[in-house]
Amino acid sequence: MATIVLPAAIDDEVRRPSQIILLLRYLRRNKILAIGLTVLLLLVLFTVVGFFLVSPKAAYPLQVPTKRPPSLEYPFGTDFFGRNLLAAMVVGMWQTAVIGVLAGALGTIIGTVLGFIAAYFGRWIDGTIRTICQILTPIPVLLIQVVIASSLDKRDVTIFTMALIVVMLAWMGPTLVIRSQVLTMKERQFVSVAKLSGMGDLGIIFREILPNLLPFIAAAFVGQVFAAVFASFYLAVLGLGPLREPLLGNIIWSAQTQGAFFNGWWWWPIEPAVAMILILGSLAFIIMGLDELANPRVRRSE
Repeated sequence: MATIVLPAAIDDEVRRPSQIILLLRYLRRNKILAIGLTVLLLLVLFTVVGFFLVSPKAAYPLQVPTKRPPSLEYPFGTDFFGRNLLAAMVVGMWQTAVIGVLAGALGTIIGTVLGFIAAYFGRWIDGTIRTICQILTPIPVLLIQVVIASSLDKRDVTIFTMALIVVMLAWMGPTLVIRSQVLTMKERQFVSVAKLSGMGDLGIIFREILPNLLPFIAAAFVGQVFAAVFASFYLAVLGLGPLREPLLGNIIWSAQTQGAFFNGWWWWPIEPAVAMILILGSLAFIIMGLDELANPRVRRSE
């Protein structure tokens, strides 16, 4: 008698890989994204573990002996102001992450909301938002940020103030990108079917369009974090940040003002510079890796 194989038995024999396995396979294929995530994870581990190894107070002046080169006691050395540079790097990287994530999140949220409103409702609303973006986009963002930061009292500048300065002109890019994607997506068949079924505007936006735009929003968020980190870095290097805080740019600025290289204190400016290169490099790799998810033309199935 022939054996009948039931569908359930076939399903038991051939199982779909778990989400973790699929993710690992994708990262193995998308090596740029894997490298970026790995470097970023190592930087996060450095910061988290560092808070358990050193006291955050040592990141501020007059806490340790001055101008000590790297050693077993002070692995990253100390600076002219008596700061333990290992503690300064740990606290500074955390503060840089706060500025980047806060400014990136605010810029992405504002841009996403405005992009949806402009594209979905159209007419004079779309014209107004698009015109504002087109007027503000050619303005040099660096110049505006420098003018605003230099006009503030340095005693009032905090890492949250820097995040707000950075995000003031950071929403225009996500607005135009999300607007163009929504304009394309709202003309597709599944949106027309949702309208015919009686679904309201909010239901179409949140249940039909928004889930399909998550890759674009994720890529826009990482791009905004990159821009925010870079902006906070060059503002601090120019001496326009919260000078007492151990931001990576502030460490380089203080090293420049004290002539660190000319006095042989080479470790003082090099360490934050290398850290910033790693941060920006990892974010750049993640942005390039996410391009495959956000761009259907280069997307490949697993």
